[in-house]
Amino acid sequence: MKLIEYKNVNVYQESQLVLQNVDFEVGEGEFIYITGKVGTGKSSFLKTLYGELPVKEGEARVMGVDMVELKRRHLPELRKKLGIIFQDFQLLTDRSVDANLRFVLKATGWKNKVEIDQRINDVLELVGMATKGYKMPSELSGGEQQRIVIARAILNRPKLILADEPTGNLDVETGRQISELLQRICRAGSTVIMITHNLNLIDQYPGRQFLCDNHRLVEVEYKLERASVEELD
Repeated sequence: MKLIEYKNVNVYQESQLVLQNVDFEVGEGEFIYITGKVGTGKSSFLKTLYGELPVKEGEARVMGVDMVELKRRHLPELRKKLGIIFQDFQLLTDRSVDANLRFVLKATGWKNKVEIDQRINDVLELVGMATKGYKMPSELSGGEQQRIVIARAILNRPKLILADEPTGNLDVETGRQISELLQRICRAGSTVIMITHNLNLIDQYPGRQFLCDNHRLVEVEYKLERASVEELD
């Protein structure tokens, strides 16, 4: 099953054309890297996948939803099916880890307290944060906060996870651990699309790679010589 189907899509940031004639198809269980220089459209492209930027030209479907015809009022329903991981975390700083996760579950329709408690315990254990539920975000390291953001993203068992530079603000070893965690989540059945500048991660954890360059989004053959990729990145 195709989770994403883009054909001849043009991506705009306000009135500026960022990417043109994008053809992009992703199936279940894939791990996708998007690379490229700053300002080449990586984050703008990702934003079209969850409706933050509208798609006005071309054909685009995400999780069966026509993104060209999508109305703003229907965005929450689409986003319930997605997990979104932001580089800057976007945790609610005035409440604990547990309360952050509880807020998301209640906002997406969970009502049974026992089931809510169990799901929070499950995701915190999965990301290695089982004993941190009582902590405030400010009491956590950057890597720990990113693990909580990943826990938040997988609460509703999404088939598609979108990660915008999830290792960008982390040290090398913590970034590697976060990448390994996302790989495990992918192997468990979720498709992951991850923006990264770190080509070493692609060597360690292979996946399909797409490059944003010169207003295009093109797939890069994994066996391509590293030097030629770095010239473009």
